[in-house]
Amino acid sequence: MSHHRTPLRYPGGKQKLAPFVDEVLRANNAVGWNYVEPYAGGAGVAMQLLLADRVRRVYLNDSSRQIYAFWKSILRQPEEFCQRISRCSLSIATWKKHREVFRRPEEHDLLDLGFSTFYLNRCNRSGVLTAGVIGGLDQESEWTIGARFPRKELIRRVEAIIEYASQIVVSNQDAEQFLLGRVNTLSAETIVYCDPPYYARAARLYLDHYDPDDHVRLAGVIQSRLERPWLVSYDGHPEILRLYSQRRRFLYSLQYSAIRAYAGSEIFVFSDDLNIPRTSDVPYIASALEELPMTVARRRRALPAAVHVNRSERRAAHTRST
Repeated sequence: MSHHRTPLRYPGGKQKLAPFVDEVLRANNAVGWNYVEPYAGGAGVAMQLLLADRVRRVYLNDSSRQIYAFWKSILRQPEEFCQRISRCSLSIATWKKHREVFRRPEEHDLLDLGFSTFYLNRCNRSGVLTAGVIGGLDQESEWTIGARFPRKELIRRVEAIIEYASQIVVSNQDAEQFLLGRVNTLSAETIVYCDPPYYARAARLYLDHYDPDDHVRLAGVIQSRLERPWLVSYDGHPEILRLYSQRRRFLYSLQYSAIRAYAGSEIFVFSDDLNIPRTSDVPYIASALEELPMTVARRRRALPAAVHVNRSERRAAHTRST
């Protein structure tokens, strides 16, 4: 499964874990199911699974109006969006203009806001929307504002996603409301991947970060009130380990970049009705799975049979699901 399907760079982005999530689908006869991300962000895993025809439909939600505007605008107005990618100026003056649009989300339509969000994501250090521009305002660094803005490649990624537009549903809700409302009404053939804001360093990485009480409440919602099979990834903070101490889980090491590189312990947690794959093609996941007892990997109750993706059912590229 190839990488970089999403046009967005995202701090702590999990697109490298897409092969493992695909392995979870196969271990549970869930290839061809609906797939849900309540914290969509760059949606790296979702786009890889969808474009590889591993899932039938993806439901993306993000509480940030700016992130929602990006996804909605490329689905509604892909031609206009791609024209802006092709023609926009990569300059500090233009960067400042987009920064002002981003800072006043309610004053702008979705296309303007979505493109400004995209522009900052591609031009800021490590893709952090509130960080400074690559190369600094004086642009005297070896790396400058356009270092992560390959126009043709970014247009290609948008165009590839648009081919699947009828299979993408985007919403702008609080994650807990989304889980308890929309997600619990989807068919039983639905799997949910929750990648909440990290417990540590969250304020510097995300537009909408959580306080400790938010993490506690979310853990209760996921474990007690979410009615569809789920997996959760987090930073391996001791408080997160405590909140999910009754669930099957494993720790692994992942290095990611957010202003500077961090190498830390992270965690995957599984609902009781999911099998955990016994091995993985992702090396650091494979190492963690080797330490997992066989009895822990088994699920406690069966899931429905899989429904396989039918490519011929895909509607025309510009048809949207709402």
